[in-house]
Amino acid sequence: MNPSTSEDITQKSASNLALAFVMLPREKRQHMTALYAYCREVDDVADEETTPLVDRRAQLAFWRKETKLACEGGSPKLPVIKELQHAILDHNLPYDLFDELLQGVEADLDKDRYETFEELEQYCYRVASVVGLLSIEIFGYTNPKCHDYAVELGKALQFTNILRDVGNDAERGRIYVPQEALKQFNVNEDDILKGRYTEEFNELAGDFGSRARNFYQSARDTLPKEDRRSMVAAELMGSVYWKLLCKVERAGYKVLNPTPTKLSKPHKLFLIVRSWFRHLTGRVAPTYGV
Repeated sequence: MNPSTSEDITQKSASNLALAFVMLPREKRQHMTALYAYCREVDDVADEETTPLVDRRAQLAFWRKETKLACEGGSPKLPVIKELQHAILDHNLPYDLFDELLQGVEADLDKDRYETFEELEQYCYRVASVVGLLSIEIFGYTNPKCHDYAVELGKALQFTNILRDVGNDAERGRIYVPQEALKQFNVNEDDILKGRYTEEFNELAGDFGSRARNFYQSARDTLPKEDRRSMVAAELMGSVYWKLLCKVERAGYKVLNPTPTKLSKPHKLFLIVRSWFRHLTGRVAPTYGV
């Protein structure tokens, strides 16, 4: 059987997030694959800098229109949204969350700097926490506190991504670390854009990493005990990104290189196997944020 459009996109991405789907039953895995592919596609639309800005706006407007149609039970044309519609209807995924996600993606068309951590957290909520809120509906849960867990874990993952990708983003003229933090630690923006390491930058990166750690700790504390088993895929995501953050810290925050820090394939495989073992033996306490 040929893979679906969503499966093909997910396989080609080799994403850390997609790794977690192996923990899910077949139908939930298909739904999460479709959600991931949707996120990947809209993100790629925004990031395709060879496409004129006006055209990217128009493409995202079409994705918004198609998404609303899918949520209302209509007949969307885009293959990824057609596949995602099964998850939307099966789990009552609300259009408002997809609209928030698209607002976050669209922000990358207009903003390449953030003034405050408050602004950055709103961005992280839209591009990461919202995905978590959609995901927990697919995973299934009993305690409404899982919403807070999804928000906190989403911010933890996105802060990890931002820290890891400082150099990669700088190559495109972007600095996601807020301007208030640069001023606090007396970091020259030009040093980041030109990849120059300074003692001030290391202090800034350490503070940013601590903020990411706080989100992991908050997610760990917020996850309801009765829903830990159903959140096994999310927990694997948290474990992978936690290890990535730890690796960045151990390397002394060498994140100004254009090539981001990654975990090796054997390390990822180890985390998957460990997660399976913990799941099967009932050891479901989070393995991050400690």
